[in-house]
Amino acid sequence: MESITAILERARQRAKEMNLPYEGALFPNEALTLLQEAPAAKLVDVRSRAEWDWVGRIPGAVEIEWQSYPGMRHSPDFPNYLSSQVDKESLVMFICRSGGRSHQAAATATEMGYTSCYNILEGFEGEKDASGHRGTKGGWKAAGLPWVQG
Repeated sequence: MESITAILERARQRAKEMNLPYEGALFPNEALTLLQEAPAAKLVDVRSRAEWDWVGRIPGAVEIEWQSYPGMRHSPDFPNYLSSQVDKESLVMFICRSGGRSHQAAATATEMGYTSCYNILEGFEGEKDASGHRGTKGGWKAAGLPWVQG
């Protein structure tokens, strides 16, 4: 198994190359390794309650909506929920459907003083395939990583 140090170095390098405002960018399989090997690491799923219920959940993830369904309005309570559930010194990995909302959440957490924020590239479902469907091209689900249907 790859070392935590090697994964984090690669993630930090990606962040530099992509000019990201937070510590690093991970692929789903790297995030799972960190969850398994770094006991204090937290995975924060920022999808909506509807997505958790209808699309699937990641066991053990901290679930905090970035936007609420219907309407997908930004949740003003995100900072309070994050502060109450995740320690600022934790290695924190954010995931959403395809990487956009989790990018915003990682940037916001960094602004809040979280020192080790990472976005999970590709997200839970990845990009749309040729048929316009998600969940088959990139992402947590397509990689065969642990998830459950509600």
